[in-house]
Amino acid sequence: MSNLAVKNYLLQLQASIVAALEKIDGQSFITDSWERPDGGGGISRVIEQGGVFERGGVNFSHVMGSNLPPSAAASRPELAGRSWEAMGVSLVLHPRNPYTPTVHMNVRFFSTHTEGEAPVWWFGGGMDLTPYYGFAEDARHFHQSCHDALMPFGADLHAEFKTWCDTYFYLKHRKEARGIGGIFFDDFNRLSFDDSFAMMQSVGNAFIPAYAPIVERTKDHAYGERERDFQSYRRGRYVEFNLVFDRGTLFGLQSGGRTESILMSMPPCVTWRYDWHPQPGTPEAALYTDFLAHQDWLK
Repeated sequence: MSNLAVKNYLLQLQASIVAALEKIDGQSFITDSWERPDGGGGISRVIEQGGVFERGGVNFSHVMGSNLPPSAAASRPELAGRSWEAMGVSLVLHPRNPYTPTVHMNVRFFSTHTEGEAPVWWFGGGMDLTPYYGFAEDARHFHQSCHDALMPFGADLHAEFKTWCDTYFYLKHRKEARGIGGIFFDDFNRLSFDDSFAMMQSVGNAFIPAYAPIVERTKDHAYGERERDFQSYRRGRYVEFNLVFDRGTLFGLQSGGRTESILMSMPPCVTWRYDWHPQPGTPEAALYTDFLAHQDWLK
């Protein structure tokens, strides 16, 4: 077990993803390093008003403390109060073109420590796609990439993690999915440390191949005020989920993380309307009827 190996991989992953995204966008990400007063710190890589990405961030963090926050111990209450260490890469990209989907990905590692006992560790992560105007080709490609990343580690993992993603990224108060899903896993240690770490790496390495072709296909699609207006409205769902349900956001805030880095996931322009519904038969309505409903995209 080597926490240093995990950290080195995560730093390399952040650098490689940023390099690939800069090539797509044509604009450089800024680098903002920070330290956490209670222990640790991170590197935020952020782009705003780029050629493709209206806003995005690829963040690395490595933080530690003496009292595990409630959000991290939600499924393991017996660990509450232990000293802990957490590291990960988390990214959210909000493209300007409404035909290019928002995307989220993160991979992370937790360990807790108690004097005289073996460390308790687990991995987590996943990726999910949030389109505004859906394309079946893109949905299939994204889900196939997720499937292929997990296949070497167990034939049953993709179905399990896809269902977990569908359940997790769901706005209960709206009875509505945030997007078309992907994969999500947490508290994962059922394999050996090396195999669990390798699985996390496979997910992280799959991100650019999963997302970049979708961006290339859609980033130059013609759009107008109507599409931007709908994009702004749907972005509100992203904000609602992140502030109400997202465990990563809650953990960051509860653990005294850097607020600017935690909330870089928020879209730059958002609109809410009272009891609005798309007209039946429109492309906007198709998002709800054809894409947000949970389904098997690999059939």
